[in-house]
Amino acid sequence: MNKLDVPTSAEKASDLLDEIVQLRATVVAKAQVLLDEFDGDKRPVDPAVENLAHYLALRHQDLRILQRRLMVLGLSSLGRLEGRVLPTLDAVIAALAALAGRESPMPMPTEGAFFKGEARLQEASEALFAAPRAHRRTRIMVTLPSEAADKPDFILDLAAKGMDIARINCAHDGPDAWRAMSAHVRSAAHVLGRDLKVLMDIAGPKIRTGVVELPDKKARLAVGDRVRLVASGLPRTCSEVRFSAGVSLPEMVTRLSVGDRLRYDDGKLEGVVDSIADGEAVILITKAKSGGAKLKPEKGINLPDTALGLSPLTAKDETDLPTVIECADMVGYSFVSHPDDIDLLDAALARHGASSRPLGLVAKIEQPEAVSNLPALIARARKRGPFAVMIARGDLAAEIGFERLAEMQEEILWICEAASVPAIWATQVLEDLVRDGIPSRGEMTDAAMASRAECVMLNKGPSVGQAVELLDRLLGRMDEHVVKKTPTLRALKSW
Repeated sequence: MNKLDVPTSAEKASDLLDEIVQLRATVVAKAQVLLDEFDGDKRPVDPAVENLAHYLALRHQDLRILQRRLMVLGLSSLGRLEGRVLPTLDAVIAALAALAGRESPMPMPTEGAFFKGEARLQEASEALFAAPRAHRRTRIMVTLPSEAADKPDFILDLAAKGMDIARINCAHDGPDAWRAMSAHVRSAAHVLGRDLKVLMDIAGPKIRTGVVELPDKKARLAVGDRVRLVASGLPRTCSEVRFSAGVSLPEMVTRLSVGDRLRYDDGKLEGVVDSIADGEAVILITKAKSGGAKLKPEKGINLPDTALGLSPLTAKDETDLPTVIECADMVGYSFVSHPDDIDLLDAALARHGASSRPLGLVAKIEQPEAVSNLPALIARARKRGPFAVMIARGDLAAEIGFERLAEMQEEILWICEAASVPAIWATQVLEDLVRDGIPSRGEMTDAAMASRAECVMLNKGPSVGQAVELLDRLLGRMDEHVVKKTPTLRALKSW
């Protein structure tokens, strides 16, 4: 090619300017359609939800080639605009116009306007979780064990080591224990002079195994074995089906179809429905961890192919809500999948007197429907007050498959940032350390990646205090290097 035929930087900038201006117009138009779907009551648009609509409209485009063309000119690659879609496009437009020697159709945004999304996210996080520690942005949540009800010093020690939020799982223990735990958290907050929060997780329609029957105490399920699930009555085995279990939700068995997949205990086993009968289903095990897995009571069951049509609010939840209102700062909502599910919970809270003490809401994203409906869930939930999303990676992986989890947790983080919604990174964080006192290399990397969320949840275990201390230091170090997706470019000190 003749040198005279090579486009100049000004010509490249001019071409890109026209494309970005057209892209902006497309984003605004498509976002309006989404906003109409999100907000039928036509009240003033929440700026965070509007930015979310802009983000979704933008990300429905394939921007990979456009990114590279912008990078050559030293401009934004659009790769970190979650919280500021239109301000980023406007800044790029203004810069391209300057390079092209043309008048910009959009003014360059001010610094305050450009970073307004970050400020909204910080405000939302503090409204729900209180102010962060001085040395780290991400909060630490710890699930309390049953014995915490009788050990105020245990909770005080966790708080002193860095716990910011105590999680009480209402699937276990009862109101007296929950009151004692929350009282110990309030006492620790007073002693330390810190604002510690309490999250109470209502159980929802979690499907678990009930009474089990095994061929012998040491027997384990392996590939090729069959297990009979019974809707009612005692488990029943035979020579062809040597394992059997009851279930916590009998209607689960009656709604299965042959070929439906089933995952047990966060994916330790996977099977398919081999046959069904009146009130029974026989599951053929198709995948199992090395050495098999033992069939035990109170273990979770996931049904990724089965539409159960269950309400996310159970009779037990209704019974538990008065204590939640009394003791908690926020309620964890399991199995929420549709915007109307949020109205269902708010109606139940109102029946039990929560209007005088509004609770923050944490929506646990653990099912495919919840993932696909996440933008609409956010749009509805942001109207009610402080709100966060928990990426419940255990159930989510069992529902969508382990190989998709890493991709999906990234996308959920992006959606939450676009909507200025705090995210909680949950399930199996530093699990080996919590359980055995020594972390694995992989889980250390996972914990470091969790710094992009506004909160990280640790489960209960004998070494949870040690895990809190380690996570407190790790999150502080990671904050010096990266905020969300953006490297902060702190000076390197290792070389």
